[in-house]
Amino acid sequence: MYKKYEMELAGRTLRVDVDRVAKQANGAVLMHYGDTTVLCTATASEKPREGIDFFPLSVEYNERMYAVGKIPGGFNKREGKASENAILTDRVIDRPMRPLFPKDYRNDVTLENLVLSVDQDCAPELTAMLGAAIATCISDIPFDGPISTTQVGLVDGQFVFNPTAAQREVSDMALTVASTKEKVIMIEAGAKEVPEAQMIEAIFAAHELNQKVIAFIETIVAECGKPKHTYESFAVPQELFDEIQKIVPPEEMETAVFTDDKQTREENIRQVTEKLAEAFADNEAYLAKLDEAVYQYQKKTVRKMILKDHKRPDGRAIDEIRPLAAEVDLIPRVHGSAMFTRGQTQICNIATLAPLSEAQRLDGLDEHETSKRYMHHYNFPSYSVGETRPSRGPGRREIGHGALAERALIPVLPSEAEFPYAIRTVSETFESNGSTSQASVCASSMSLMAAGVPIKAAVAGISAGLVTGETDDDYLVLTDIQGLEDFFGDMDFKVAGTHKGITAIQMDIKIHGLTRPIIEEAIAATKKARTYILDEVMAKAIAEPRPEVGPYAPKIILMQIDPQKIGDVVGQRGKTINAIIEETGVKIDIEDDGSVSICGTESEAMERARRLIEIIVTDFEAGQVLEGKVVSIKEFGAFLEFAPGKEGMVHISKISKQHIKQVEDVLTMGDVVKVVCLGKDKMGRFSFSMKDVAE
Repeated sequence: MYKKYEMELAGRTLRVDVDRVAKQANGAVLMHYGDTTVLCTATASEKPREGIDFFPLSVEYNERMYAVGKIPGGFNKREGKASENAILTDRVIDRPMRPLFPKDYRNDVTLENLVLSVDQDCAPELTAMLGAAIATCISDIPFDGPISTTQVGLVDGQFVFNPTAAQREVSDMALTVASTKEKVIMIEAGAKEVPEAQMIEAIFAAHELNQKVIAFIETIVAECGKPKHTYESFAVPQELFDEIQKIVPPEEMETAVFTDDKQTREENIRQVTEKLAEAFADNEAYLAKLDEAVYQYQKKTVRKMILKDHKRPDGRAIDEIRPLAAEVDLIPRVHGSAMFTRGQTQICNIATLAPLSEAQRLDGLDEHETSKRYMHHYNFPSYSVGETRPSRGPGRREIGHGALAERALIPVLPSEAEFPYAIRTVSETFESNGSTSQASVCASSMSLMAAGVPIKAAVAGISAGLVTGETDDDYLVLTDIQGLEDFFGDMDFKVAGTHKGITAIQMDIKIHGLTRPIIEEAIAATKKARTYILDEVMAKAIAEPRPEVGPYAPKIILMQIDPQKIGDVVGQRGKTINAIIEETGVKIDIEDDGSVSICGTESEAMERARRLIEIIVTDFEAGQVLEGKVVSIKEFGAFLEFAPGKEGMVHISKISKQHIKQVEDVLTMGDVVKVVCLGKDKMGRFSFSMKDVAE
C-alpha cells in the first residue's frame, strides 16, 4: 500500500504518492498538482565514476505529447530530442539542487522527471521541481535538503503565486524562487521592467511560501526517508595541501593568479603545476589529485585576497566594471549588427528581420504558446576561450544563455501591430572571460536599434559575484565578475534591465543559499552598473532605434481585406496569389482574419502587389479608372486582366472614338491600356470603355 500526502498550495491541491511506482529507484514520487501529473525519480550509481574531478549530476525533464492529448508531428510520430523548454527546465531544476550534494561525491546521480499529464493551470515544470527535490530527499542519496520552489506572477499590481494559465498571459512578471529552510538558493525571472524594490519583495514573498512547502516535505521525509548511504570521498587530503604550500608558498600563488590577462594567468598556473608534478614525481597518490589540489589552492588564494584584502585578481575596485566598448554597423549587408566588449569578454550580435510567417512554430505541452516571434540564439565557439574542439551544435549552456538574453529583451519589443516582423538575433562569442550572456544582452539591444526595430528602451545586463566567509555577515559582493571570480566565487547573479526596471534575472550559486542583505546588495550593485553601461557606453554607440529598417532588410506593407474575399486573392489551388508573387517578386501572407502582409525589398514591387490585391477584393464601380492587360481578343471586343483572376471586357464600340472594323486595328495581345468602368450592362456584367477615359 502506497502512502499519500496532500497540502493546499496556492489554491490547488498538491499530492505526493510515495511507494506507488518506480520502486527500484533510490527515490521516487508520483506528483499531482491539480490534474498535472509528473513522475520524479532520483537514482545513484553504487560506485563513483573513475577519472573525473566533478560531481556527475544529470537532470532530465521529459515531455510526452500524450500529456496534452496530442500525437507528435513528423514522420516518426514519437518524441525526438528535448525541446528548448525541456532543456531550460532541466537547468532550473539542476541549479538549486547541485550545491546541496556533497562536493566530494563522485557517484553518478540522475534526476528523471516524466510529464504524464498537464493541467494548463498547474505548471508541470513547477511540479517537476518540487518532485525532484522530494524524490532526492526521501532517497538514500546524500543531499542537504529539503528545498522548495515557487513561481510568482504580477497581475494588476498584485503578486500571484503559482499563477494559472490565464494569469500567466497577463502577468508583468514570471519569477521562480527556490529556497532551503533558511535561505534563497535560486532565482530566475523575466519581467516587464519591474522596479528593483518590487522584485525583492516578490522574491521574499515566494521564500515565505516555500517554508510552508518545506515543512510539508519534512513530514514526508520523516515517515518515508531512507538513511543516507556512505560514499567514497574524493576530497583533497590536507597533507597534500601542506606539501604544496611548502613548494609553492602563498605569496608565489598570489603572484601567479593576480593578473588581468587570462592567458598569462593560465600560463602561470601551468608552470606552477609542472613545478609540483616534478616535486611529486615519485608519489602516484599525490599526482592523481594534483590538478584538483592546484585548483583548490587557486580558489583559496583568490577568495582570501578578495574577502580579506579587498583585492581582485585584475586589480579592480570591488564595484569597478572592466573596460567597456561598444559599436554598431561593423558587419555590412546584414539587417543590424553591434559589438559589445567588456574586458576580455566580447560579443558580436547580428539582427535579422523577416515576415511574421517566419516566426518559430512550437510543438510542446503549453497549449497557449504555439509560436515565437522573437528568437535569440547564442553561440560559444572554442576559439573564444583559446581552446580547440569540434563544434557539436548548441549545448544546454548555449541554449540557456540564449533564452536568458531573449527573456531580457522581449519586454521592450514593439507589438506585431507596431512592427509586423519576425526577429532573430544571434550572439557570436568572439572572446569569453565572464558573463557573456549579459554582454549578449547589451549587444542585442544595440543590434536591434541599428536594425530599425523600435524597441521601447535600451536593455543592459551585468553580473555580480560573491565571496563568503565563515558567517552570514562575512561576505563581499563583486560587480562585473570575470571568469576566475565566477569559478572560485560563490555566486553568479545576472540582472538585465532598462532604466525603469528589471527585465530578467538568473542566479547561480555554489553555497547553501543567500540572505536578504546579500540579495539586496547584489541587485543594487547591478542597478548601478547597468545604469552606467546604458548611459556611458551603449547610448554613445547608438542612442535610439533608427527611424526605419535598413536597405537590405525586407519592407512590409500591411493591409486588411474582407475575410470573405480571401478565396478570391488566393484563387483556385493558389493560382491567383502565386501569379501576383511571380509578377512582383514579393512574399505575401494572409491570416484568417483578413490581415495581409506584403514583404519585399523593392517598394515599387510591393506597392504593385498591394494594388493588385485591392483590385481583386474591390468590386468595380462606375467611373473607376483602371489599367489592364489585353489577354483575349474576340470579334466583339477585348478582355482585359486588371489583376490575376480579375478580368473585364471592352466592347469594340468602346475601344476608340473613331470607327474601327476590328479589334486588332487598335489592340494586340499583351497591350496595357487604361479604361473607365461604365457600370453594369443589362445582363449584370461590368463593362469598360477606353474611349471615355478622361484625357
